[in-house]
Amino acid sequence: MKLLLAAILCCLSAVTNLAAAQAKSSQKPFPDVFFITIDTLRADHLHCYGYSRIQTPTLDGLANHGIRFTEAFTPSPITNTSHTSIFTGLLPSTHGVTDFAIPLMQSHPTLAELLKKHGYKTAAFIGAVILDSKTLAPGLDRGFDFYDNFSAHSASKSRWGRVERRGMDVVQRSEGWLTAHQRGPRFVWIHLYDPHDPYEPPLPYSKIYQDRLYDGEIAYADFALGNFISYLKQSSHYRHSLIIVVGDHGEGLGEHNEETHGIFLYDSTLHVPLIFKLPDSTTGRVVDAQVRTTDILPTILQILNLSSGERFDGESLKPYFSGKEMTNRTALGETDYPLRFGWAPLRSVRAEGSKFIEAPRPELYDLRADPKELTNSYQPWDTNVQKFRKQLADLRLRSAASSAPAGAVGADTLDELRALGYLGASDAHSSTNVPEPSLLPDPKDKIEEQNLLHTAMLAADDGRLSDARSALENVLQLDPQSATALSQLGELELHAGQYEKAARYLKRSREFRPQDSMAAFYEGQALEKAGNLPAARDALETSVKVTSAQFDARLLLGHVYMGLNDLKAAEDQFEAALLLKPENGEASISLAKAQIADSRPREAVQLMERLSRSQPRNAEVFELLANAYETLGEKVKAQHAKVRAGALKRLQKP
Repeated sequence: MKLLLAAILCCLSAVTNLAAAQAKSSQKPFPDVFFITIDTLRADHLHCYGYSRIQTPTLDGLANHGIRFTEAFTPSPITNTSHTSIFTGLLPSTHGVTDFAIPLMQSHPTLAELLKKHGYKTAAFIGAVILDSKTLAPGLDRGFDFYDNFSAHSASKSRWGRVERRGMDVVQRSEGWLTAHQRGPRFVWIHLYDPHDPYEPPLPYSKIYQDRLYDGEIAYADFALGNFISYLKQSSHYRHSLIIVVGDHGEGLGEHNEETHGIFLYDSTLHVPLIFKLPDSTTGRVVDAQVRTTDILPTILQILNLSSGERFDGESLKPYFSGKEMTNRTALGETDYPLRFGWAPLRSVRAEGSKFIEAPRPELYDLRADPKELTNSYQPWDTNVQKFRKQLADLRLRSAASSAPAGAVGADTLDELRALGYLGASDAHSSTNVPEPSLLPDPKDKIEEQNLLHTAMLAADDGRLSDARSALENVLQLDPQSATALSQLGELELHAGQYEKAARYLKRSREFRPQDSMAAFYEGQALEKAGNLPAARDALETSVKVTSAQFDARLLLGHVYMGLNDLKAAEDQFEAALLLKPENGEASISLAKAQIADSRPREAVQLMERLSRSQPRNAEVFELLANAYETLGEKVKAQHAKVRAGALKRLQKP
């Protein structure tokens, strides 16, 4: 009986295992997922969205074969924040990445992480340093096997390769990875930055669209995307793949006097194109319901039949694919970027044909009668206003625990931000130190200043210093107390060698923004070069007092103290610099020089012997060793070090 029972159980087990194996083998393999984000792309500047003045055949083709959402909205008009919302399914105030360089918290999984758990090979190819995970978008690379960051602080003066990549460069990099990784499933994110200003499309687009260069950039991005789609078709991966194309945010183009984006929450910068090309489907469909970019991640998971167990601010769009759902979803908008200028942040609600913008001077628009948002009909007792205000209040309560500390960026990264037309935290260091953001100026009253500051940043990066000065001086005519304009004028004069003039601008800037450590650092630089060491010391001491972890400021302050013959203070600063960068040769050499001058050659020898092992080709290290050995009376060692220094110098001669 026992043997019979065992045999029956064995048979049942075999049948069960066979059934499981058959179910597994009959399971459809996961499709490849290709996710394309096109930066700064307005929905109303694409041919498939009704814009007749442009040719975008690739996007038109994807729309004809897929599902085109006519009313999709991003929650943020800033690149790194909007992309974080796309890849987490969360609003900015939920995921906390409301600023540049804020790390994405580990508690918020990315789409790449979720897909990687299910066997996807993952890669990301970005078009601008604004999404570099080592600097301005930390955490966005989580879940990617390969993330195509930029080289650290390229010496190139051209923006191409330094802060931006052309669309064809991005696409070809992705195609190279795909060719090397043939086996799937694969998740590839391609970020095309081209439509972002400055608008500089290559030929022939610069000629075809010479009077509309923004359109030329979009047409070129469509061409680059066409190259990628052709690659997928030639490699037989197009039909079976899930392809999503979305804009991260739009562009002001002068509407509401906003030339670019980031400040306002009007549809010009929040309305984006969204297209899904489904696997094994070429049926086109248009969905007119209002949806959000936070809905994309839940949609992908449902298409792939994957469960994450995570809570998202968005919801799957799959019910719209078959027409089962046509309801409009409430779209929330957020921008903290005005805080960088010392102005109030903005919040918005778009629902039921209305748009409410919470600002020091609130706004309400009837979108059916006023789609361009030109007539503000705000009244505090309006029922829509009261309802929308409650929604925003509830959002603040939900997101209070998700706030993350502001990111700190170095001087090199700050230069990269400005090259892209953005301010960094050190440009507006104390602007948020107010009890209530609504007490700050309304961005509507300051937009002309922002346009000029943006123009100045791009002109300075392009080497057009006269244009940059002119724009900044115009800012000061509008607001003589603009600390941002004063500090940037100071930096321009510093780089131009006008040190005393630079110091005056920077000092004035600090009168209005005393906690600006970078302005104090640049003022110290200008004063040191002008030969005013006592004043340079005071400015640099202020800088490191406000922000202690500044390597460059510590190093320069040490040199200033050396010039003032305050050797102990110099050593303190060089040691502080080495705590920040323990392997830095310049700081080590400077400290050794101070030790020798302070009659402590034994300590200098220990420091330089250690450095000689890591920098065996540095002639200055061996010169200092020779000097220190000589002081100690160790003549043989001094001679050996002197010979080594001489040999290295001869090798370095051209």
